[in-house]
Amino acid sequence: MNKIITILKKEWAEVFKNRMVLFSVVFLPLLLTAIPLVILFTMRGDNAVMQSAEMPEQVNALCAPDMSGGECFQVYMVSQFMLMFMILPLAIPASISAYSIVGEKTSRTLEPLLATPITTLQLLVAKGLAALLPAMLATYAAFGIFALGARLMISNPAMYSAIVDIRWLAAVFLVGPLLALVSVNFSVIVSSRVTDPRVAEQLTALLIVPLLAIFFGQMAGLFVLNRNLILVGTAFLLLIDIILIFLSTQIFERETILTRWK
Repeated sequence: MNKIITILKKEWAEVFKNRMVLFSVVFLPLLLTAIPLVILFTMRGDNAVMQSAEMPEQVNALCAPDMSGGECFQVYMVSQFMLMFMILPLAIPASISAYSIVGEKTSRTLEPLLATPITTLQLLVAKGLAALLPAMLATYAAFGIFALGARLMISNPAMYSAIVDIRWLAAVFLVGPLLALVSVNFSVIVSSRVTDPRVAEQLTALLIVPLLAIFFGQMAGLFVLNRNLILVGTAFLLLIDIILIFLSTQIFERETILTRWK
């Protein structure tokens, strides 16, 4: 455990010198949190604009009977941006993990580390936690700011409960860590094979594309994320995580790194 903690401290001391990492950990969560809060602020006076009967069925499904049509529409609009909190567990680990191996290769610090008695599993766990922990702390902090800001702006308890409901909690506290694990392990796989940190970061950024496709599909009205879809997504991500963890430990070949990376 002491070896893992030592590597954790070393990783954080190095990666947080990078401005892009600082941006993804500090400013990106604030930016993505501001979007749904701005929507709530700008729409908070429109509670009586629509009747619930005029709302599409997929919108009414998100709302309680004692909510007005305007409140229901606000819930629907803010729910579209639930996926913003899913981008954070993907983007932040990608920016950190992309430099975790290939960055050390280019700076000639990985080979001495691999020559120490540390095991491959300990090394990968340490590097994974170095990316995972800041990502989840930033995600939870962003969600906490959103929940507090929404509570200050919403007077109807039913509306607040419809926004910060089980779907949001499951998405943030269940799906979020699984997405972060996907990002971490995929980044380790990429970093183990490429030779340029920028290439590693660009490749790991591709993980956000499927999430953006879901976001725009929801915005287009093709579907609405509900509890069932989130549970199915959780099971799927768990399977993907198991596969990626296995692949990352198999692909990372310390002997090859020590003898061939010049």
